Amino acid sequence: MLGRISRESSAHAALAAHDAGWSGVAAGSAVISAVPDESTELLDLGTMPQALATVAGIDDLAAVVHLGHPEQPSPALEQALLDGDPRLIVTAAATVGTQWVWVAPPGVVGGQVVVDEAGMRDCADVLRSMGVSPRLVPTATPVAERAALAGEQGSLVLERSRVPAGWTEVPGSEHLGEQPPVWYGLLEARGAWPQFSAPAQVWLAFGPSDDHRGSLRQTLGLLADAGVDLQHLRSHPSTYGPHVFFSSFRCPDVAVLDALVAELDARSVSHRTLAVLPGDRFAPGPEALTPRWVGA
Repeated sequence: MLGRISRESSAHAALAAHDAGWSGVAAGSAVISAVPDESTELLDLGTMPQALATVAGIDDLAAVVHLGHPEQPSPALEQALLDGDPRLIVTAAATVGTQWVWVAPPGVVGGQVVVDEAGMRDCADVLRSMGVSPRLVPTATPVAERAALAGEQGSLVLERSRVPAGWTEVPGSEHLGEQPPVWYGLLEARGAWPQFSAPAQVWLAFGPSDDHRGSLRQTLGLLADAGVDLQHLRSHPSTYGPHVFFSSFRCPDVAVLDALVAELDARSVSHRTLAVLPGDRFAPGPEALTPRWVGA
């Protein structure tokens, strides 16, 4: 049985689950979903904390979550996972082509543009580049209510499968479909991380119980000695010492991860594995920067 966070696009999450073959992955054949067709709709699990707590508390329930990118995780998801039940872990990643369109009644151009939280997350930059200042509504807002808010001269940004009858795409809608695919992951509650003999992307949070100057260097040395390909590292204040560090790296096999974790334990470094995502390369990659260094 699969669910999603209330703020997430149901159409995108369900399509990712369907294309990746996740439907029924947690339930096997023993549990029937509360949603009749998981290829078009997923169970609404509430806010992020509520969704994570529900997945941790109910057997045979998994959630489809927005990742950001496997190599550069969403900070909100990293923090929510670390705040949640220690058994929570993301075990797979998949992309889905963007389904967003900009539509209005025939002949309407301009007016108020209504978009939900997921649409704003994915489309805000494109809309602003076209001079659009959208009106934000909760993702759970019914399409009919959104249309009423837009009024007779307004328009909507929403998933193609939810376009109201008779509404058509307006000039500029094509730019929403030109964006990179969106990454989703499968969130489960497990007693151990998945075994993997081929490369996988690992999200590891760590924070030494005895945090002191130079402790990060020592931990980074352990990562370097393990031979993993570190691609993401950020720090965040912690209630248990000055900082917690979030990392993402490519790991060749589970033996390397097991050895790294054993070494962290031996050094009394607090840690938690938040994701194990099978795959050697995740294309398209995160958006690249063009640094302008001082003196370059």
